[in-house]
Amino acid sequence: MIAPTLSPTVRRVSAALLAFFVVLVGVVVTAAPAAAHDELLESDPADGTTVSALPDEMTFTFSAVISPEPGASEVVVTDAAGTELMTDEPYTEENVLIQPLDASLVTTAGDITVLWKVVSSDGHPISGEIVFTVSSAPTPTPTPTPTTEPTESASPTPTEATPTPTASDAAAASDSSAVVPWIIVAVLGVLVVAASAYLIVSRARRKSAAEAGGDGSSPSSEG
Repeated sequence: MIAPTLSPTVRRVSAALLAFFVVLVGVVVTAAPAAAHDELLESDPADGTTVSALPDEMTFTFSAVISPEPGASEVVVTDAAGTELMTDEPYTEENVLIQPLDASLVTTAGDITVLWKVVSSDGHPISGEIVFTVSSAPTPTPTPTPTTEPTESASPTPTEATPTPTASDAAAASDSSAVVPWIIVAVLGVLVVAASAYLIVSRARRKSAAEAGGDGSSPSSEG
């Protein structure tokens, strides 16, 4: 059986369609990697894992270099009570993002929730969420209570106060010195009066006694 012979027009159209299909496939295959954004390859701690204690830092490894511009990367890490555990801003090293953490900030054991956002190499932001578990919270270190030892203070040596003479004291002393002569005069006066009274009384008594003796011894004129 003789195969049908295609006309030149049909052959040209078929060749053109085949070439167009090949070019289309090439464009799609080439554009597919360019259209795909960078992605998170792994994290430490990893999503869904359990760690005994919160590490000093958390790392994120991406499929390409991420933007190192300030503010391009954001990470929020919180414990089960909602306490934020970051100690500083995240920083990048090529395709790795590093977020410093502080284990002493963990208030309770349980899930640690991590929200991250970066700018990929093609300029588009990508974000995600990671949840891992801390099996135990750190035991707070008790703060020692300072003991205050009593300090011996030297007792002040009592000093005898020397009274300072006042104007009233000086006036009183002056008045006393002025009164003394009058007191002496008064005493002498009393003594003089007393002596005079004594002499008068004594003289009166002697006179009375003499008169009484004279009356009894005189003779009678009768006879």
